[in-house]
Amino acid sequence: MTNPVRIVIVGGGIAGILLATKLGDTLGRAGKARIRLIDKSPTHIWKPMLHTIAAGTRDVQQQQVIFLAHAAEHGYTYEPGEMLGLDRARRCVQLGALTTTDGGVVLEPREVSYDVLVLALGSHANDFGVPGVAQHSYFIDSQKQAETFNEALRARAFRSVARDEALRVAIVGGGATGVELAAELSRLLEVASAYGDATVRERLQLTLLESGPRILGAFPPNISESSQHQLEKIGFSVKTGTRVTEATAQGFVYDGGSVAQADLMVWAAGVKAADFLRGLGGLTTNRANQIVVGPTLQATEDDHVFALGDCASLTPAGAERALAPTAQVATQQAEYLARHLPGWLAGEPLPAFAFHDFGSLVSLSDYDAFGTLGRFGFFRGGFIRGRLAQLSHAMLYRRHQQALHGWRKATLLWSAERINGWVQPKIRLA
Repeated sequence: MTNPVRIVIVGGGIAGILLATKLGDTLGRAGKARIRLIDKSPTHIWKPMLHTIAAGTRDVQQQQVIFLAHAAEHGYTYEPGEMLGLDRARRCVQLGALTTTDGGVVLEPREVSYDVLVLALGSHANDFGVPGVAQHSYFIDSQKQAETFNEALRARAFRSVARDEALRVAIVGGGATGVELAAELSRLLEVASAYGDATVRERLQLTLLESGPRILGAFPPNISESSQHQLEKIGFSVKTGTRVTEATAQGFVYDGGSVAQADLMVWAAGVKAADFLRGLGGLTTNRANQIVVGPTLQATEDDHVFALGDCASLTPAGAERALAPTAQVATQQAEYLARHLPGWLAGEPLPAFAFHDFGSLVSLSDYDAFGTLGRFGFFRGGFIRGRLAQLSHAMLYRRHQQALHGWRKATLLWSAERINGWVQPKIRLA
């Protein structure tokens, strides 16, 4: 009897957990493969939701997926760890030491062997080496970072009320993360007004800085214009064509010396993969540290190494540029590999991955939402806004929950969230 193939997935983001779930349900439960998911965090959060965790308008405990419990239900195993290196000759992933929050060593550095390796390590904001950004700014690329910002936000909001002063926030990056976070902060303080000082929302002074000619540059111009109008309508300052040159304790310096003064500074501009991926194991990477893959999502140097989602760079045949690092791309790539990897293991060739653009959505909290319908399905290339766009945006997350838990459990989760919304505070207060 041959040993089950060892499939190691590194990274439990959208692509990683979805692939582990689907392969675990098929190959893992049938004993045809041993599926192992490695991530340094014990929980999964849908990344497009992180801005609501940062603002405190969603309950993180209710939204997170605990890897250990989820793995037991879906035929794969979870191992905590942070990938630091790769030995392709020996087919080993090198993990750093596992430590406690106070620095105690739980496990020494170790190696995990694989037959098939899938890298789904996601991405994080790119500070482009701008001086002071790492020291003075908050990032919102992980659950931990989002919770850290939320703690600072609540402290600053309390201070602004106690001292009768403004709450100044500056966000660099006019993409979906920056724009959605800005709107969510406004909504947070509007709700908070009902729990204490009614002027807390009026104290918010928010500046959004974008280097490009318009915010939401990946969206059609009408969406950019409508979104900027909404942000300005609720009292925010939006500065486009603005290049930040430095971050200081007082705020972001831009355009030759002007300063966007802030008590809280958020950097949400640019995207790059983890620095350790640069040239990892001799694999080809681009300037954003993404692993260059072919049409079957395999690394150009090694057929037994796959890369998905934000840490991968795939330029489709005939395209001028690589696919954007979006949740939609990550989801489709995970579904593709879950569908075709079992056949490849049995000796069948892999078909080329084909991306289907179903459009993009951006939600400005309860104020408004906008979207395009993409090039597939009904009303191709159409534009939606308002309640329909908000519902469509919400359904993206519901679909992700259904893919991870199945319809029955996902429905129970939706119901529990609705009930908690009736009996619990609408925002995080402590």
